Amino acid sequence: MTWFPISSDIGVLAALSGICAIFFWLERIRRWPWLAKLFQYLPPLIFIYLVPVLLATGGVLTTKSPAYDVIKSVALPMMLVLLMLKVNVGGAVRVLGRGVGVMLFGTLGVMVGAPIGFLLVKHWLEPGAWKAFGALAGSWIGGTGNMAAVSQMIDANGAQIGLAVVGDSTIYLLWLPLLLASKNWASRFAAFTGVADDHVEKMNAAAAEETAESVAPTTPDLLALLAVALTATWIAGLLAERLPTIEPYLSASTWEVLLITMLGIGLSFTRLSRIPASHELGMALVYLFVARMGATTDLASAAEQTPAFLLGAAVWILIHGAFCLLGAKLLKVDVHTAAIASAANIGGAASASIVASHHQESLVPASILMALIGYAVGNFAGYATAMLCWLVS
Repeated sequence: MTWFPISSDIGVLAALSGICAIFFWLERIRRWPWLAKLFQYLPPLIFIYLVPVLLATGGVLTTKSPAYDVIKSVALPMMLVLLMLKVNVGGAVRVLGRGVGVMLFGTLGVMVGAPIGFLLVKHWLEPGAWKAFGALAGSWIGGTGNMAAVSQMIDANGAQIGLAVVGDSTIYLLWLPLLLASKNWASRFAAFTGVADDHVEKMNAAAAEETAESVAPTTPDLLALLAVALTATWIAGLLAERLPTIEPYLSASTWEVLLITMLGIGLSFTRLSRIPASHELGMALVYLFVARMGATTDLASAAEQTPAFLLGAAVWILIHGAFCLLGAKLLKVDVHTAAIASAANIGGAASASIVASHHQESLVPASILMALIGYAVGNFAGYATAMLCWLVS
């Protein structure tokens, strides 16, 4: 019997899901302070991507398996539906008000900054590197799930997604401390934007009204979520096969992601959005997809392009920051809301809640709602950004 490479479908799925589970388990261990500090700087996502890369490169894990196709064709659209179910535009607007507008300014900054950053460094990158910028745009507008979705829409390969993952994690390490430190500039920022003195108090009052208790999911809840996600995936697949492909880059898989996103957003306005654990189950599938990407990556190709890609991403994030400042000035928003808005774009729900807890604890639930809006627009805006990068490639 040959143990390696792991090539059976069940073996591949066991390895990838095990890697995801192990690193989240390690993140929660508190007996080793050095380990907790490591995960402050290197989130589990980076390990969930890199470990399968190393295992595949070392011959421990096969790079070709039908299991990878199943994750791509089934798990990806399922996770999009599950993530969209919790989108609550009204709740976010009621609490953060014009802060949602600042987040959309930040989204515009991501869309404008991507082709500019890519244009500056494209001569040092391979011709298809625009797909890496497109994938990262999905992450910086919404979150990791959007990065996976946009990657599918533009048919990005493992190396291109690898650049996006490394760029996302690296820039995040530099950007998050800046968002946290901005709390110290609250008074000067308020003078700059002209925000009303009672603005924060009103947000706290609105947040208290929107706070809902979390409910543990039951077996029927989980079965219902699986049924909803699978049904939506099936319907989107049927519709995508019947829609025409449009050059240069509107394929059947692109149609499927766009359709599944719209279905998920539509379902978020129904009673199905009240089923608990849809976000948690969706994120589990996101990380499984990221591990799958790692196992199919050409490590050497990604490593050669990393310095130039990071330079372009650094220019890109500064443009995003400038747009957030512009939005805060025009909409008269406080520094706490502006920082949360940027975090909701660049880091998704997890980062938005971290920044909110540091700035204003009462805004944590609303920050997650804002990040979920990013999930909703991330696939559309991320795909449009990818096309802008394609135009300048």
